[in-house]
Amino acid sequence: MTEPQIIFEDNHVLVAVKPAGILSQADGSDAPDILNILKDYIKVKYDKPGNVYLGLLHRLDRNVEGIMVFAKTSKAASRISEQIRKHEVNKRYRAIVNGTFTKKDGRMSYYLLKNKKNNVTTVFEKDPGRGDAKLSSLSYRITGEATYNGQKVSLADIDLETGRSHQIRAFMSHEGHPLLGDFKYNDRTYKGDICLQSYLIGFKHPISGEYKEYTLPMKDEGPWGIFGGKA
Repeated sequence: MTEPQIIFEDNHVLVAVKPAGILSQADGSDAPDILNILKDYIKVKYDKPGNVYLGLLHRLDRNVEGIMVFAKTSKAASRISEQIRKHEVNKRYRAIVNGTFTKKDGRMSYYLLKNKKNNVTTVFEKDPGRGDAKLSSLSYRITGEATYNGQKVSLADIDLETGRSHQIRAFMSHEGHPLLGDFKYNDRTYKGDICLQSYLIGFKHPISGEYKEYTLPMKDEGPWGIFGGKA
């Protein structure tokens, strides 16, 4: 792949874009992953001998594009991980989903249970009382509506209150609004990448303590272009 897209870098943290189709970390296959891509980038840029340390602090689904923050030191990794545990890291997503919403902003809260064998997350409206089902929630705001390939679609801005696997994808499908391109969660209308983008991350710098936010513009190709650059 081409050179990684670096948004911010200093001696402590690295903020970069994971493209759709790239793993967050290696899974034992030969598929490329952003963690090793960035390690190679650091190794070459700074002519570092031996192994390069880069801490993976969170993940994005393989087919999802978005901003990720990595730690360049163990101290930075510990401090940002603590922010994540305390829900002090701000992560926002934008998604294009099927249909339109009567309620243009709201909150969803369900129990989620992931089947590791088929990598599918199931939504329960009540605690199923089995397995590792976890109560999960998000809030959303509809920022645009349009017609794409003859069907109504909506642009949603999403704030994850919890960070469960496939949470946005499973929630929206359960509500009758599967994401465009998300075949696993019942979209059969669009054959491209899943229309989900992690577009903002905000955290306190692990050394200075200053809060910073980094954002990614909405793409202008494919279904995204119909919203004319709306945030």
